[in-house]
Amino acid sequence: MRYWWVNQNQTYKQEVLGGYLWSPKTKANGARNPFYEFMREVSPGDAVFSFCDTEIKAIGIAQSNAYEAPKPLEFGNVGAYWDLVGWRVEVRFSKLVTPIRPAAHINLLRPHLAGKYAPLRSNGHGQQSTYLTQLSDRLGSLLVDLVGTEGRMIIQAAQVEDFSLSAPNIGQVIWEEHQLSVVQEDVRLMATEKQSIVLARRGQGLFRQRVSTLERACRITKVTQPEYLRASHSKPWRDSNNEERLNGENGLLLTPDVDSLFDRGFLSFKDNGDVLVSPVADRVSMEKMGLTAKLLGNVGSFSEGQKSFLQFHREKIFLEAQVSR
Repeated sequence: MRYWWVNQNQTYKQEVLGGYLWSPKTKANGARNPFYEFMREVSPGDAVFSFCDTEIKAIGIAQSNAYEAPKPLEFGNVGAYWDLVGWRVEVRFSKLVTPIRPAAHINLLRPHLAGKYAPLRSNGHGQQSTYLTQLSDRLGSLLVDLVGTEGRMIIQAAQVEDFSLSAPNIGQVIWEEHQLSVVQEDVRLMATEKQSIVLARRGQGLFRQRVSTLERACRITKVTQPEYLRASHSKPWRDSNNEERLNGENGLLLTPDVDSLFDRGFLSFKDNGDVLVSPVADRVSMEKMGLTAKLLGNVGSFSEGQKSFLQFHREKIFLEAQVSR
């Protein structure tokens, strides 16, 4: 279990009642924001302290890793300048009967505040620029102790809970269903085009044919039997325009386990073919799938078109914060 701090002054009601965290991927000007990037490092079972109006008002337990999702409709005009698509993490929040005010305990907490990305200033006031940031184990434990019995019960219950099956990607499912309806209702597309685009969502049809002209086997497991392979988008169907959805260079043939890990951002590839494994990936589970360190080396070169789509995957899907600590 790791400890996280989230500032929810604008979105406390929506996120705590809705059971999630949501952030844009970047600042309004397109620049990276480390406090948004940290969403990519949250794991099921992590604890989240919800800070709002100078108080820690709730403690949440993460139920999923981060995944792409549109800005929740219930946000309304709150953060209307944010990008439409951001990061979402499902979280089960418990509101505290007795919230605590960290500023009242700042002398105890101050020695454990990180020099970089700290959630509080030295006087105990919240950092306005912070959304989500990680806390040291010591600082997290101190906050739990300050909350008292209520906090310890939440943490203890989470420590014995089974998080092997994380929460479904609710926001993503709703988003993709909406996009499917947009394709179906597009009067500019012929029926055959619509069918090809819809089938591409599941790695079938024309998209799979085009991928198969470039790829002959799973890059990692080397399986070649077509019935054991899936055509997986590097730039996901949900993020792509119709041309990209059918572009063979936007795909790899992968076995089901590898496809699932790639699609959810636990695996990616460098341009030179080196395999990237997310820091939040469960290595033990991967070993049980047969994905040993020997297989996770270099998988060979990619075409220039494939490299372009893989860059998107590394920057927008792969679950690793693109910031230096």
